[in-house]
Amino acid sequence: MKIRSSTARLAAVAVAAIMYVSPASAQQAGGEQPPQAVTVITLKAEDTTVTSTLPGRVTASRVAEVRPQVNGIITDRLFEEGSPVKAGDVLYKIDSASYEAAVAAANASLAQAQATLESAEREAKRQQTLLDRSVASQQDVDNADSTRQTAAASVQVAEANKLSAEIDLERTTIRAPLDGVAGFSQVTEGSLVTSGQATALTTIRALDPVYVDVTQSSAEMIRWRRSGGKVDETMDQTVVLHLADGSEYGETGKLAAAEPHVNELTGVVVLRLQFPNPDQFLLPGMYVQVELPQGVLKNAILAPQEGVTRDRRGRPVAMVVGAENKVEERELTIRRDQGNKWIVSEGLSEGDKLIVGGLQKIQIGMTVTPEERQDAPEASDEAAAAEKSAAAE
Repeated sequence: MKIRSSTARLAAVAVAAIMYVSPASAQQAGGEQPPQAVTVITLKAEDTTVTSTLPGRVTASRVAEVRPQVNGIITDRLFEEGSPVKAGDVLYKIDSASYEAAVAAANASLAQAQATLESAEREAKRQQTLLDRSVASQQDVDNADSTRQTAAASVQVAEANKLSAEIDLERTTIRAPLDGVAGFSQVTEGSLVTSGQATALTTIRALDPVYVDVTQSSAEMIRWRRSGGKVDETMDQTVVLHLADGSEYGETGKLAAAEPHVNELTGVVVLRLQFPNPDQFLLPGMYVQVELPQGVLKNAILAPQEGVTRDRRGRPVAMVVGAENKVEERELTIRRDQGNKWIVSEGLSEGDKLIVGGLQKIQIGMTVTPEERQDAPEASDEAAAAEKSAAAE
C-alpha cells in the first residue's frame, strides 16, 4: 500500500510540472518567431511604349458601286456573286442593237461629211486657179474657201459623233472598275436599266488591304502629350488587332492617316489604320479592337497589378517595404493600365520594394522579411483583365 501511495504522489508531481513548464515553453517559442516573409519586386524606371485600345470597324480600302452609263435591257450577268473579280472583267451586257445602229449611222454621216469636204476642197482650188487667170473674182475665192472650212468642221463633228456612238456601244458591256470582290447583283437578265440610276447594279470592294477607322478622344491625346514623360512621335507605328472573340489577328497593321481636325460635336479625332488581308479574313463591317501605340513614355514606373489594391474609399494603394523592413502604405495616382501592369505617376519611385505576395498576412507597421521575386512570369491576358476588374471595383 505504501508503494502504491508513493507512486501516485510521484505521478501527480510530474503532471503538475509538465503543466507548469508547457505555457512557458510555448511563450518562449512564440517570441522567437521570425518576421513574416513577403514577396517583393524592386521597381525600376523604364521607357515604356504607351498603347491605347480603341474600338473600330473594318472598311474596304476601295469601294466601287457599279452603275450603267447607257440605257437598255440587261441581257447577261457574267460574274458569280461574292467572287473575286479583276479590273476589266465583264460583269453585265446590255442589249446593244440600237447602239450598233447608232455607230453605223455615225459612220455614214462621217463618210458624207468627208465627201462634202473633198468637193469643197476641189472647188476652192478651181476658184483660186480662175482668180489667177483673172476669170473669177476674189469674192468667189473667199466663198469657196469658206465652204471648204465649213465642210472640214462638219467632218470633225461627224468624227466626234462617231466616237460618242462607239463609246455608248462599248458601255453596253459593263466591266469591273477595280480588283476586288463582287457583292450581290441587284438586277437580273431582262431588267431595264438607265444611265446614272440611283440603284447600283452591284458593289465591288477591295479587301486587301483593309482599313480600320477608330476614334480617339482629343482630350486623351492632349493629356499624353502634356504628361510628365516625353513622348517620341517618331516611333514605329505597329498596330495589333483583336477580333470580336478576343483573339489576336495574325497580321499587324500601321497608321495610314489621321483626320486633320477634331469633330466639334464629339471631340474625337478619326484615325485610319491599314491591315494586310491576304486571306480576306477581315470583312467590311466587322467590329474589332486595336492596340495603337501612342509613343514612348520616358522613365515610367510600372507596378504589377497584383501589388495594387483599393482602400475603403476606392483609392488605389500599394504596400511597400520601407526603412527597417517595416510595411508602409502608399496612395497611388494611376495613369492607366499597360498590359498586366499599372503606369503609376505618383506614389511609387524607382527602387521601392513593392509587396506582391503575402499581402493577406501583413499590416501597416509590421516588420517583414522581403524576398525578391526572380524572373516574374507575365500574367495572362485573362488574369490581367480579372485583376484590373477587381481593382476597379
